Amino acid sequence: MSGDLVMVHTVAPLADLFDALRAEIDPDVPVRHVVQAALLNDAIDAGELTDEIRARTCAALLAATEGAGVVLCTCSTVGPGADDAAAQSGVPILRVDRPMAEAAVEAGRRITVAATLATTIEPTAGLIADAARRAGKEVEIRSVVFAEARARLVAGDSDGHERIIADGLHEAAASADAIVLAQASMTAALARCADIAIPLLTSPRSGLEAAIARWRAAA
Repeated sequence: MSGDLVMVHTVAPLADLFDALRAEIDPDVPVRHVVQAALLNDAIDAGELTDEIRARTCAALLAATEGAGVVLCTCSTVGPGADDAAAQSGVPILRVDRPMAEAAVEAGRRITVAATLATTIEPTAGLIADAARRAGKEVEIRSVVFAEARARLVAGDSDGHERIIADGLHEAAASADAIVLAQASMTAALARCADIAIPLLTSPRSGLEAAIARWRAAA
């Protein structure tokens, strides 16, 4: 039998979100959570994913492969470090947002990346561009950052966080074929967006489904 499905988070509460999804998708998969909050916090302080933080991310993910069958990086901001680790590891190391990026490319040419952290835009946009190259398609990638939503979330105002995101998604939908929500924490706002006709794509479920499928294949 393969080792655990190890999820590496930079936001501790995401462990509960992914546990709930795992219970729906495949509750028999053994899961272990690792939290590396400093990686995201340092990227926010630096205003970008620096080479040093990217290298630390790579090292953290390689360390997480011990006893693992598959490792899933659930943070979009540090995702490029997961690609670096995957190239050096015999254990599959996956980015949670890659299936979402591939779905966005299939959905249309005009893709908007929505985030509450500016540091998440470049890694997510780069992943979409890579997915487009692999698919042989041309895409136009735009971005929008709901910084005030992040401030509300940090202050404990989840209702305000969701409302600001939902309002922004309604506005962005007018000029997009698909919108990618770059952070798992934004998912709750979708309950306020049922009237938006274009695809609103999130990473947790599709990313976890891909990781579980890879784990099952290895097992």
